[in-house]
Amino acid sequence: MANVVEVLVPGGKASAGPPLGPALGPLGVNVADVVKKINEATADLNGMQVPVKVTVKSRTEYQVDVGTPPTSALVLKEVGLEKGSGNALEMVGNLTMDQVVKVAGIKRNNLLSVSLKSAAKEVIGTCGTMGITVEGMPRKEAQAAVDEGRFDEILA
Repeated sequence: MANVVEVLVPGGKASAGPPLGPALGPLGVNVADVVKKINEATADLNGMQVPVKVTVKSRTEYQVDVGTPPTSALVLKEVGLEKGSGNALEMVGNLTMDQVVKVAGIKRNNLLSVSLKSAAKEVIGTCGTMGITVEGMPRKEAQAAVDEGRFDEILA
């Protein structure tokens, strides 16, 4: 039976310290090798919190699965901020619809949406809670614009 360890690690900067080391050490796996593999797989997500699942079958046999960062982390990366406003009424940044589509494309397999249009609306919803506008519009207005077809060319 395999043991599964699920953790959030900073992309490209995982270490043998907590949370990985204490979780993997008792399983007998080479923690340094696992950390190296995780850092290689998450190098392009530098600084973002990335969900990682390590399945340990034996001391020498393990599998590392890297998930996608949370939508909020991807949005912050696109806007170039460390964190959102924490207040949906205080706007701290703006995304273009192209950036929304980029984030929706990355998260597509992890969202409940069946179309790119509905995935974009989910991303816009996340933006709204973080105090980030889309094309200069607040969340509800931007989602209504998507529904009206204003961005159909980009969302095709």
